[in-house]
Amino acid sequence: MNKPQKTYPDTNRRATSPKSREQDSPAHVAVSGATINRRAADRLRAGHLWVYASDIESLSVPDEAAPPALLPVADSRGLLLGTALYSPASQIALRLISREAIGQQEWLQLLAARLRQAIARRMPMLDAENDACRLCFSEADDLPGVVVDKYAGLVILQLLAKGLDSQDVRDQCVKVLREELSPNAILERPDPRVRELEGLMAPATEPLYLKKASAKSSTQFHLNGFTFEYDADAGQKTGAFLDQRSNYAATRDWAQKLAAGNPNWSGRALDVCCYQGGFALHLAQVCSRVTGIDASHVSLEIAEKNLAANRTRLKGEVDWVAGDAFQILRDWSDAGERFDAIVLDPPAFAKSKRAVEGALRGYKELNLRALKMLKPGGLLVTCSCSHHVSWTDLEDAVASAAADASRRVRLLERRGAAPDHPVILNLPETEYLKCLVLEVE
Repeated sequence: MNKPQKTYPDTNRRATSPKSREQDSPAHVAVSGATINRRAADRLRAGHLWVYASDIESLSVPDEAAPPALLPVADSRGLLLGTALYSPASQIALRLISREAIGQQEWLQLLAARLRQAIARRMPMLDAENDACRLCFSEADDLPGVVVDKYAGLVILQLLAKGLDSQDVRDQCVKVLREELSPNAILERPDPRVRELEGLMAPATEPLYLKKASAKSSTQFHLNGFTFEYDADAGQKTGAFLDQRSNYAATRDWAQKLAAGNPNWSGRALDVCCYQGGFALHLAQVCSRVTGIDASHVSLEIAEKNLAANRTRLKGEVDWVAGDAFQILRDWSDAGERFDAIVLDPPAFAKSKRAVEGALRGYKELNLRALKMLKPGGLLVTCSCSHHVSWTDLEDAVASAAADASRRVRLLERRGAAPDHPVILNLPETEYLKCLVLEVE
């Protein structure tokens, strides 16, 4: 995309007001930069941080074979909007990191300061019963593409944007994490899908930091007092679903409440797409029999280890079933199986807007089968982790399933991700996890 070069503020100078920029013409020099259309400029001014490749009107870089990590961004009038991380291969081409013109050293200082602030926000959430959380949540902490998760003494770093792929950035993150947390190890774990979209090279396999040479990539961590196995070399996301922590506890509590008022409650529960057993174990504190379903044998092996580690905390028995959730629910609902509580926590069905229609069919089918198996007065907890599926989309899918199943569904609670995954209202993408807690008549 080599279009006529425009002039942009010198990235070594701080941005000034539009009026002073007009008066200070020496501040404008011919350097690399991006000019974006009005729609994208308005979005940035409203607080968003992304610019899509399709919104770039002109782009000039000194060397396309070695694109810069940072680019100044201007609107179509040439007014500076800020400095962004540049991802030439991604549909999200620019991620704003400053509303001013800054260079690499200023960016590294900002990175350190914002990462320290993000950690400070999470420290009150950590205690003996919860020694794992998301320490940095990318755009939600004003650090686009930076994700940091803590699992007891292990810290996992993800760099999910091309402009972050540098040794300077890694060194700065490690420095801050060591000073703030004194972890046993810091490991970088790539996201294969994002790596492909961003055109990132595979990171080095050796740890970024080890306190002792004997430090391992596996450990145990705690959520809500439960002990969970963790292996940095296995599992989804960075290894576990920390975002569901508060929903695990809420599901247990709602099951207990509904059981107290229902004389026909037998305490049989089902956790669909159970992964490593988070919902199942919490339900087993108040239910007599819990079954977890997942397609991954590896995940169920870890779930079994988690069960063994927490058996003394549980009231009920737990078993695991490996297989396709859609087929199992279809077979069981047709066979007349009945449950008092069902959790549906499938993977993201819609990773793009184009996939929403198909995703909603999937959500409806899962909920339809669950509704057919729930006893009157039963609990349904149904989740979506697809940002592109809105609250209205999810609720409409469940309502349609309820109509087809001839069931009346009462909304008890709408829930999102745990507090360590904050939602920023200017950034709707930060609100991805949706959880409906329902009573089924």
